[in-house]
Amino acid sequence: MAELKNRKAFHEYFIDTKYEAGMVLLGTEVKSLREGKASFNDSYCIIHKGEIWLKSLHIAEYSHGTVNNHDPLRDRKLLLNKREINKIIAKLKEKGYTLVPLRIFFNEKNLAKIEIGLARGKKLYDKRETIRKRDTEREVKRLLK
Repeated sequence: MAELKNRKAFHEYFIDTKYEAGMVLLGTEVKSLREGKASFNDSYCIIHKGEIWLKSLHIAEYSHGTVNNHDPLRDRKLLLNKREINKIIAKLKEKGYTLVPLRIFFNEKNLAKIEIGLARGKKLYDKRETIRKRDTEREVKRLLK
């Protein structure tokens, strides 16, 4: 079972709040996700008519698929409670917030889920600080071993 993470999102953004959402997927998309064949490059979430949509998530075509295979870059609807969607919409109206996909995983019921996060963009000096902290933590762990 593959868990796919969007490492770039953690480098580019401060993640404030995380939400777990379901995805409306086709059968071949689920099979491709189980093989770990997805890419978060340039993927993002938008709100359209009170619904949250995932754009530009590339899920590779299933290798054993037929002519009924899915479009790799199609838009996918995310499933959240109305209350959660309203909270997200309110936060997105504030300046500097965006909604980014963080990881795709399969829960205990074997359903494909996506974790999305409300995020604020990092400045260059914030990115350098994050790298510096990570390096010092790695150095401390190495010395303690």
